[in-house]
Amino acid sequence: MLLNCDLGESFGAWTMGLDQEVMPLIDMANVACGFHASDPLIMHKTLTLAKQYGVKIGAHPAYPDLVGFGRRSMKCTKDELSTMVWYQIGALQGICRPLGLNVSYVKPHGAMNNDMMANNDQLRIIMAAVHAYDPNLPLMIPISNDYAEHQAMAAEIGLRLILEAFADRAYDDTGRLVSRAKPGAVHHDASIIVAQAKSFAHKGGITSITGQWLDLPADSLCVHGDNAESVAAVARIREALGDKG
Repeated sequence: MLLNCDLGESFGAWTMGLDQEVMPLIDMANVACGFHASDPLIMHKTLTLAKQYGVKIGAHPAYPDLVGFGRRSMKCTKDELSTMVWYQIGALQGICRPLGLNVSYVKPHGAMNNDMMANNDQLRIIMAAVHAYDPNLPLMIPISNDYAEHQAMAAEIGLRLILEAFADRAYDDTGRLVSRAKPGAVHHDASIIVAQAKSFAHKGGITSITGQWLDLPADSLCVHGDNAESVAAVARIREALGDKG
């Protein structure tokens, strides 16, 4: 089970996340590409750190929403969605190249991610955009009970998916994340987080918030490095799951 984390989300003099502390613990870095956070220098620093620890690079494209951190939905045309995805992958790849690195997958951020998972037409547009940029580039999407349908959609396009799960979030009976507005949506107890990570890794699923078993064969776990508490939880997950892949 590979661990991924959203990184490189600082901007200019504004710092977000403990990238230096979490990078040694993860396998995959989802690097902001300048639309919701980051800038060329931050991208360079993040990629240099990823290279130091042998971490795979993922482009983390978003809606052009620096003020809202990419968390606000935008109504976009097919061409707008496709080109903003291409633009951001290209920006990150442009900084990868002098470092001898390459973007190895794509994971949409925030509202773009939420919108595509709620709308199959938008999901197809983003799938097709990633495939058009590079047919060998996988797309990371959240796993749910609909994962087989999503895999079939991707197969029609010729795209490979990386199915992502969360160790620190509760799931409803449809295999989707419980809304943060509801009690119990986010796990804060490190022992619960580690137990959920181990369940995904070793059992191919978890128990929903109502106690129903969910078959969710994820490929990667998303972890967070926003504060010292979250980094400590990542360290415990890494220890429980074994050395980096």
